[in-house]
Amino acid sequence: MNYREFIEAALKEDVGNGDYSTLASIPAEARGKAILKIKEDGILAGIDLARQIFLFLEPDAQFTIYKNDGDKVTNGEIAFEVNATVHTILKAERLALNCMQRMSGIATLTHQYTELIKDYKTKILDTRKTTPLFRRFEKEAVVIGGGTNHRMGLYDMVMLKDNHIDFCGGIEKAIAQTNKYLVENNLDLAIEVETRNLDDVKRVLAVGNIARIMLDNFNPAQVAEAVKLINGRFETEASGGINLSNIVDYARTGVDFISVGAVIHHAVSMDLSLKAQVL
Repeated sequence: MNYREFIEAALKEDVGNGDYSTLASIPAEARGKAILKIKEDGILAGIDLARQIFLFLEPDAQFTIYKNDGDKVTNGEIAFEVNATVHTILKAERLALNCMQRMSGIATLTHQYTELIKDYKTKILDTRKTTPLFRRFEKEAVVIGGGTNHRMGLYDMVMLKDNHIDFCGGIEKAIAQTNKYLVENNLDLAIEVETRNLDDVKRVLAVGNIARIMLDNFNPAQVAEAVKLINGRFETEASGGINLSNIVDYARTGVDFISVGAVIHHAVSMDLSLKAQVL
């Protein structure tokens, strides 16, 4: 979903047949200014999306940016200023705030994770545990916070998880059938295989023909043993039960990636407000 499609659908949900509060009380020609105030410290995200929301409603609106996506911000600072009709400002206000608060919360939490392991080669990955139809922007916020996007959906990478493997009849069969399918359908997609123990890892190594091995719910010692066993043949990813308190232990193992769904689904929205100033 691109910017325009999302904004159009979100405004339709919020405005419906009309913003009657504004239509009833504010003349259509009235103009105003509003500033976005930062009310807590963190990493800002969603400035560009907010700008697109205002310009969608009023292409000639003046949008002045004082803080950019990825900036560290503190309570009391101003992120942007918008000059437009009051109708535009009030229609856009809640959607712009909802998006920026959510994205900034994700960027802030992701930054906390990435800062903890900045001295290691390991990269933080997000997951598909996202808000339906808002995934693009949540994953954009992860990147703004210093993380790395995993696949965007089911279509841009093959991930053979435990259920795929069990339904298919085993690791070897799942890998073989997947490679056959990709060749027959002329699809150039990386294959990742989830493993549940070191025996699974050995079975994947014996078959090969994949790009990455996921080490699911391994403790740090087991991850270290698996990374040593894999020895650089394939990318490695640790997943499951990893949080701010133990992520350094996992990064020390030398694993290439750590996937943390919590950077999105545990993120708390940043406190922001849009304050009107009458012209």
